[in-house]
Amino acid sequence: MEQKTITLVQDSFEKVKPIAATAADIFYSKLFELDPTLKALFPNSEEAMKVQGNKLMTMLAAAVAGLSNLEALVPVLQNLGKRHVEYKVEPSHYNTVGAALLDTLKVGLGDDFTPEVKDAWATVYGTMSSVMIDASYKN
Repeated sequence: MEQKTITLVQDSFEKVKPIAATAADIFYSKLFELDPTLKALFPNSEEAMKVQGNKLMTMLAAAVAGLSNLEALVPVLQNLGKRHVEYKVEPSHYNTVGAALLDTLKVGLGDDFTPEVKDAWATVYGTMSSVMIDASYKN
């Protein structure tokens, strides 16, 4: 992965951190809008979803920080992917999650979500989701 891509993602994520709770709310709203059936995979209480949103943002922050050391990040992503199988996540869900993530960043970053930043995030998410899918569904 190119350093420029990593830098664009890491720098733009710094702008998301201050609005992490809002970003998580936007993400799950977008996710359930794109595929309402996914709501069944998540807790149904508002409080539990706040906890889930915090987990999402914490994991995303760790993954974004880990882009500088892909060798260490890959096993973490592989384990995360395997855990998601237990949560009944299917490979096709990763596309929906990617679309919801990009929509969330567009809203959260506003004018800072340039085409270059969007492409960088798409590249990073594509790589991360491929690692998770390959570890979880391909023998």
